Amino acid sequence: MGFERSDATDGEPAAMALKILVAGGFGVGKTTLVGSVSEIRPLRTEELLSEAGQSVDDTAGVDRKTTTTVAMDFGRITIRAGLSLYLFGTPGQDRFWFLWDELSQGALGAVVLADTRRLEDCFPAVDYFEHRRIPFVVAVNCFANARTYGAHEVSQALDLDRGTPVVLCDARDRDSGKEVLIRLVEYAGRMHTARLLDSVG
Repeated sequence: MGFERSDATDGEPAAMALKILVAGGFGVGKTTLVGSVSEIRPLRTEELLSEAGQSVDDTAGVDRKTTTTVAMDFGRITIRAGLSLYLFGTPGQDRFWFLWDELSQGALGAVVLADTRRLEDCFPAVDYFEHRRIPFVVAVNCFANARTYGAHEVSQALDLDRGTPVVLCDARDRDSGKEVLIRLVEYAGRMHTARLLDSVG
C-alpha cells in the first residue's frame, strides 16, 4: 500500500508514512501545492525555462512561468499523530515521463492537478494512473482568471471512472491542499480495502 512503519515504543502506535504523487500538466501548480502543504523545506529540482525548450513546452496560459521541474519536488506533511505523507511532485513535460515509473513505485495514490484553461494537459496523468490501477483524485486548481466549473462537469470532461473524486482547490493555500490529500488518503484506503476483499473472496 505504499507505506513505511516504524516500530511502536512505550505503548505508542507505530508511525506510518504514505507515499503520494502529485502529477498533472506543465505549469498547473504541482510545485506550488507541494510547497504550500509541506512542513519541511521542500526539495525542488527546478531549472529556468530556456529558448531550447520553447518548441516543446507549451506555455500558453502560463506566460509568467519562468522555471520548470526536471526531476521531482519532495515534501512531507503530518496528517495526524502517527500518519505522515511523503509528497513527490512529478515533472509535467512529456520528455521527463520516464521518471514517473520510478516515482510511482510503492505509492498509495496520486493527486492529478488540473487547470480548466488547459484541461487536456492532465489527460496523460489520468490515463497513466487508470492503466496502473493507482488510486487518484483530480484536484482542480482554481485560478483567478479561469472559468469556474463544477466537479461533475470536470469529471465528465475527463471521462473519469465512476467514483473517482474531483475536488476544487487553491494550490497556494495550505488548508485547501491538506483537504485534497485527506480526500485522497480516504479514497485510496477504500480502494485498497475493496481490492483486498476481492482477492480473498
